[in-house]
Amino acid sequence: MGNYYINGIGCVSAQDSSDNELGLQNFVALTENVAPLQKPDYKKYIKPTMIRRMSVGVKMGVVASSMALQEANVEVPEAIITGSGMGCLRDSEKFLKNIIDNEEQFLTPTAFIQSTHNTVGGQIALGLACKAYNVTYVHDATSFETSLIDGMMILDEGEQNVLVGGVDEIGNHTTELHKLIDRVKKEETLKNSLLNSKTKGSIYSEGSQFFVLEDKKKGNCYAQLLDVTIYNKLSKNEVTQKLEAFLMDNNLTISDIDVVVLGLNGEVDYDAYYTTLQNTLLVNTTQVYYKHFSGEYNTASAFGMWTACTLLKSQKVPGNIQLNDIQPTSIKNVVLYNQYRGENHSFVLLKSC
Repeated sequence: MGNYYINGIGCVSAQDSSDNELGLQNFVALTENVAPLQKPDYKKYIKPTMIRRMSVGVKMGVVASSMALQEANVEVPEAIITGSGMGCLRDSEKFLKNIIDNEEQFLTPTAFIQSTHNTVGGQIALGLACKAYNVTYVHDATSFETSLIDGMMILDEGEQNVLVGGVDEIGNHTTELHKLIDRVKKEETLKNSLLNSKTKGSIYSEGSQFFVLEDKKKGNCYAQLLDVTIYNKLSKNEVTQKLEAFLMDNNLTISDIDVVVLGLNGEVDYDAYYTTLQNTLLVNTTQVYYKHFSGEYNTASAFGMWTACTLLKSQKVPGNIQLNDIQPTSIKNVVLYNQYRGENHSFVLLKSC
C-alpha cells in the first residue's frame, strides 16, 4: 500500500457547506423529515447555458468536484471515481412516469439516458475534457467506500492523483415510498432532536462530496487516508471485534484513536450498532456524529469523511457534533464507522498530515 493524501475536498449538502474554511460550527440540526438541498451558487462553477440542462445530482457533483480540484490545484485528474446508490433519481422517476403515461409507446430516451448512475462522472469528465479512467460504483450504502478503495488502488498502480466522490439525490415518488415503509421519520418526532426521537426511520436528504487523493502531501493537505474496509452483514457484537481487528491491521489500538465519527441517524431499530460501540470499546474516545446535519442517503458517509477532514485540519471538535464530553488534546487518528439498517458496514481510517 502506498500513500494517499487528501489535498482537496468539496461538499454540497443540506447545509451551507460551500466554504470549507467555515467548517461545521455554524451548521444547524435538520428539523424537516425530508431536508432540501442548500443550493450553492452554480454559476461560479457551471456555465449558465449548461445549468438548466443538468439534473440536481449532476449539478451537485460538478460543484463538489470543482471545489475539491480547485483546493488541490489539480486541473484534470488522472481518474474520476464516483459512488452513487440511486443515480440521478429524478430523471429515473420521470422516465418511468413517461412509460406509464404513454402506455410504453413513443418514448423519448433523454430522461433514461440522463438517469444512469454514471451520468455524474461523465458530466464531470466532459466539463474537464478528461479522458482518463472513469468508473461509477453502485453498492448501496457502501458505494462511496468502494470508490475510495478503487481510488487507492489507482494510486498504487502509479497514478499521481484521483478524484473520488459520492452523490445521491431525492426523488419525490421514491420519498413517498420510503415514508410508506417507515424509512423516513414523521416530522413531529424530530422536535426533541434526531437521536431522541426514538422512532423508526431517519431524515431523508441528498448531497455530494468529492475528494482529491494524491500520492504526495501538499501544503493544504487535510488528512492521510490509511485504510478502508467493508462488510455486508455483521451482528452488533461482531462490530466491536471487526473494529479492533481493523485497527490491529494498521498497528493501532483503540487508545490510539482520538475521534470516532459515527453514522447515527436516529433509526430506533439500528442505532444500537453504534451505541454498543459507544458504551464499550469507545467509552473513553471522543465521539461525534453528522447525520443530523446531512440527513440520510446512500452516500451520506462521504459527508462523514468531509466532517472528519475538517476536524483533522482545524484540530477542533465543535460542540454541535459531539456525543460525549471527552475532548481530545490533539486530533491525530480518526476512524469512521457507518452502516445502514444493519447492513453494509464500513470502517475508514484517517490520520493527520
